[in-house]
Amino acid sequence: MARYRGPVCRLCRREGMKLFLKGERCHTEKCAIERRNFFPGQHGKDRKPKMVGYGIQLREKQKVRRIYGVLEAQFRNTFKKATKMKGITGENLLASLERRLDNVIYRMGLATSRAQARQIVRHGHINVNGHKCNIPSALVKPGDEIAVRDSSKENAAILASREATAHAPSPGWMEVDKDNLKGRISSMPRRDENTHIPINEQLIVELYSK
Repeated sequence: MARYRGPVCRLCRREGMKLFLKGERCHTEKCAIERRNFFPGQHGKDRKPKMVGYGIQLREKQKVRRIYGVLEAQFRNTFKKATKMKGITGENLLASLERRLDNVIYRMGLATSRAQARQIVRHGHINVNGHKCNIPSALVKPGDEIAVRDSSKENAAILASREATAHAPSPGWMEVDKDNLKGRISSMPRRDENTHIPINEQLIVELYSK
């Protein structure tokens, strides 16, 4: 599948905030937002666009897409499914993105970024309910058990990520056993727990409803 392969720090600068796409680097002075907090490009310093209506909605959608590393077609498909679920469409959308297996690995602290988590899943290091799953977009549900495969428990990248995220709190909708590199989904993700980056999902609903 196609994937953005350019400099991810450029995406943060375009959105004007940290999207935490670069793992540990985002928490240091090397972060692009800390060093060059202006739009990317030759004339980035001089760009101060005033957005209204559609522009604001589009930027919110792009921000969420980039946070979760999802392409437009996949994001739109996730939104369509969210509209058919019971409840509030915007909250359903965010819950579906949170339930992606790559995001769950990131939230468990087994990767320092969602891009790294996606790679860990792709390389077959993860079991879901005792069976190998190498699909980053697979959706987990309450009761599912996610664990690093026995053959991958000495993987240097996973162990380094566990060490780097040792003090990072886990969401309330999952139970994490970092010592044994596993976790369990205890409930559906709640909107009030998704506050690590400010998101106004209603703007996305309005954009796709036009």
